[in-house]
Amino acid sequence: MARRQGNTTEPRLKEVSVIGHGGFRRLAYAEWGPEKAERTVLCVHGVSRTGRDFDVLASALAAEGVRVVAPDLPGRGRSEWLAKPAHYTDRAYTGALSTLIARLDVESVDWIGTSLGGHIGMLMASEHQSPIRKLVLNDFGARVSASALRRIGAYLGKRWRFASVEDLEAHLREIHEPFGNLTDAQWRHMAQYSAAPDSDGGVRFHFDPAIGMRFGIPIYLDVVLWQLWDRIECPVLILRGEDSDLLSEATTQAMLDRGPAAKAGQVSVVEVPECGHAPALMEASQIATIQDFLFPGKPRVGGRARSSAAASRAGRSTSASTP
Repeated sequence: MARRQGNTTEPRLKEVSVIGHGGFRRLAYAEWGPEKAERTVLCVHGVSRTGRDFDVLASALAAEGVRVVAPDLPGRGRSEWLAKPAHYTDRAYTGALSTLIARLDVESVDWIGTSLGGHIGMLMASEHQSPIRKLVLNDFGARVSASALRRIGAYLGKRWRFASVEDLEAHLREIHEPFGNLTDAQWRHMAQYSAAPDSDGGVRFHFDPAIGMRFGIPIYLDVVLWQLWDRIECPVLILRGEDSDLLSEATTQAMLDRGPAAKAGQVSVVEVPECGHAPALMEASQIATIQDFLFPGKPRVGGRARSSAAASRAGRSTSASTP
């Protein structure tokens, strides 16, 4: 039986072997909830993070009786590093996660993707006969700011070293302030799963430094992904940090106006207050917004579904209208 720690449940830690350039590599993942649940939710993290960022959200969703799976993308966390920097590609990520979905033995998944996880979700959802039932894009969309990508690339390109996990936590509190109003326990949790021991007796970040080399060529033009968005048909919830430098309000408004999902009235946007790139999805209001999207009208554990007034407190919400 799963053990509870605070407001989270300890997951089952598993792994699967996935193939790509250079052969097979280990893909690690954490799993919550019943293995034979009717619904499976896949939570995919950002470029420098791990699946354990979703512990709070996953515990809340698992309490709804669903299965929740959060992988560490290749080169991060418990997953194996790839052989060369050039191997960290979109195809490597979609291939690895397609294998994971096959391992889970499910026909479809609900996908929650933060930043890079949202990009991978768009790639998967745009494909013919995609297994994605519903898609949550956390501060990611069809046009991505070049200046934000340069900022992220510059950060990933540095070889960070810290004397202790506590020093790393202090760094995270500063660099990831846009994640929102996290508790002390949540910052400690993020630091714990961000750290790996280094050869000097201190700690470094858990991810392969080669990932930063993918950003070696400066990006001067926004990355445009309308060719993906215009093929996505499943319901989509877009969460945008109100101070995001990566996803603009103009882009989210445009996403409400084009593409098959929007034309069918199946796209909604919620602007998350007091956050930039990207909301951590640990606050109760953010979790409730996702629950209401995935399970509309379903009574929440410990109470009823939120009223429209409660929904408005989570952030400013807009939806596509069916023509």
